[in-house]
Amino acid sequence: MRFGVVGTGVIGAGWTTRALARGWDVVATDPAPAAEERLRLAVDRAWESARKLGVFPGADPTRLEFAASLEEVVSVSEFVQESVPEHESLKKGVHEAIDAVADPDVVVASSSSGLLPSHLQAGLRHPGRLVIGHPFNPVYLLPLVEVLGGSQTSESALERAIAVYEDLGMYPLRVRTEIEGYLSDRLQEAMWREILHLVNDGVATTGELDEAILYGPGLRWAGMGTNLIFHLAGGENGMRHMLEQFGPALELPWTKLVAPPLSDDLIDAMVEGTSLQAGDRSIADLERTRDDYLIAVMRGLKAHDVGAGRTLARWEERLHGVQQQRWKTGDRIPNPLELYACPVEPEWVDYNRHMTESAYLLAAGWATDKLFRYIGIDDDYRAGGHSFYTVETHISYRKEVGADAALRFTTKVLEVHAKRFRFIHEMYADEDHVASIEQLLVHVDTNAGRSTPIRPGPAAVLAEIAEAHRDS
Repeated sequence: MRFGVVGTGVIGAGWTTRALARGWDVVATDPAPAAEERLRLAVDRAWESARKLGVFPGADPTRLEFAASLEEVVSVSEFVQESVPEHESLKKGVHEAIDAVADPDVVVASSSSGLLPSHLQAGLRHPGRLVIGHPFNPVYLLPLVEVLGGSQTSESALERAIAVYEDLGMYPLRVRTEIEGYLSDRLQEAMWREILHLVNDGVATTGELDEAILYGPGLRWAGMGTNLIFHLAGGENGMRHMLEQFGPALELPWTKLVAPPLSDDLIDAMVEGTSLQAGDRSIADLERTRDDYLIAVMRGLKAHDVGAGRTLARWEERLHGVQQQRWKTGDRIPNPLELYACPVEPEWVDYNRHMTESAYLLAAGWATDKLFRYIGIDDDYRAGGHSFYTVETHISYRKEVGADAALRFTTKVLEVHAKRFRFIHEMYADEDHVASIEQLLVHVDTNAGRSTPIRPGPAAVLAEIAEAHRDS
């Protein structure tokens, strides 16, 4: 896939990073002075976060090409994402230029956060291919992208856009009705207006209002959103009881949806408040903190298969599937096996900015999963009532691992018996040998709850690996 990006500000740079992380080629353009330098710097800053979330084989920031003109980008791209500033006349002009050059089959998406697609496609030669693909910052981490078409958009263009976004590991939310602001921004705008009123009236500071969200509703929203949470608030009778109990409060003057005038005093209050919140942290510092906690939240949600965690699980399943090696008859068996590599995950890091000791075993567990799949122990095998249980583990810690290290594992099978086998993972951080993890596993009939001989297929592969590793 060659992914075209027109406009390389914050959003365009986010799209660029996301597509590069997928292992695609990206060709981008922006007429602003020094745009290429800023884009490459933005990708470099974001790449570590993208890597922590998971990048596909072949993913490399060097696969970014910066073109001198819009026409050059469009003529070679299979999908075009426009991310120029949110001015309708500017966007219309850009889409007219794209339309004049792009192959009629190429879908063109706009990152607009609120403009009507029917207005953007009016007068185009090929209006049916224009869609809205509204992402959320940081685009390279957050999965949501709102997808909608205008009055002339074809269903095939919408389906194609959704397929591309799903391939990028995103959650395409189909907006069924063309409406200004779409869905998420309309919800955010309502809260934003209330924030401005509360600051303008001297009721609360920006920091207090952020605390009112991040310590309470924000945590709930991450996995269930507003409506399902309010359904729970109604107890056993759900939303109906919630509305009966709290509905009368809707008649009270608790909110002011019309925004207050942006007076100099209000602007100063907002700037002063957020400056106090930021303290001495730079924008780059805040970006790193934001990215790390977003990854941690999504990984936490993944364990419960809800919200953005479910999207992340699908992304990782595809990623591991692409990376997975599986032994086939006649394959040469490497000595040692090299089946798994990963970054140090944010949740593995302690207060000293080192990988905590328990995380060594957790990371090694992923390496063991790769070994299982290599020998044929997969979901189907486990569904048949067969698995391995760990009965003994020895870890030798050789060196501390920094928060930003890249990990890789080598694996040797030491011995194989009818019902068990023993192996050792050697763990490396960058080029340093940091740990050895030796384990003894027993094969189990999970239905009967007892040990049982390893099934013939995996047993044969393990025997071949043990023989290949015997004299090393």
